[in-house]
Amino acid sequence: MMLIGGYDAVRCKLFMSTLVGTAMEWFISLPDGHVTSFAQLLKLFKEQYIPNCAPPPNSYDLFDVRQYQGETLKEFLNRFGAQVVRVSIKDESMIVHAFRKGICLGPFSESLIMSHPTTFAKIRRRAVEHIAAEGK
Repeated sequence: MMLIGGYDAVRCKLFMSTLVGTAMEWFISLPDGHVTSFAQLLKLFKEQYIPNCAPPPNSYDLFDVRQYQGETLKEFLNRFGAQVVRVSIKDESMIVHAFRKGICLGPFSESLIMSHPTTFAKIRRRAVEHIAAEGK
C-alpha cells in the first residue's frame, strides 16, 4: 500500500484490521472523530503500547543470567548463549566474566578458575567435554 499510495482513512481501516484483544478494545474506545490522520493514529498507538515493551537488552544484562538451582550445565550454557546472541556483545572478556559469575559453584566452575579460558567458545568447548565426561 505504501508503494501505490493510499488515503489516511484506508490506512486506518487496514491498521485496525490487524488489531486483536486489548489493542482492538483500545482502538474501539477512541472517541468518534478523535483520529484525524494515520500519522495521529500511529502516534496514539505508540504512546499507548511502547511503554509496555521490554527495553532492549544491553551487555550488562549478561551479569543477571544466573544458573538456577537444579539447572544442568547444558541448560545454563544454552540459556546464557542465547542471551549473548540477544545482546550482541563483542567483548569476550566481559562474556567470560559474566559466565563465571553466573554459574553455580561445582567441579566445572572450579575448572574454569584453574584454566582461565579467554573466550566464550573455549568455555563452551570445555563445557561440552565436561558434560560428555559426566554422562559416562
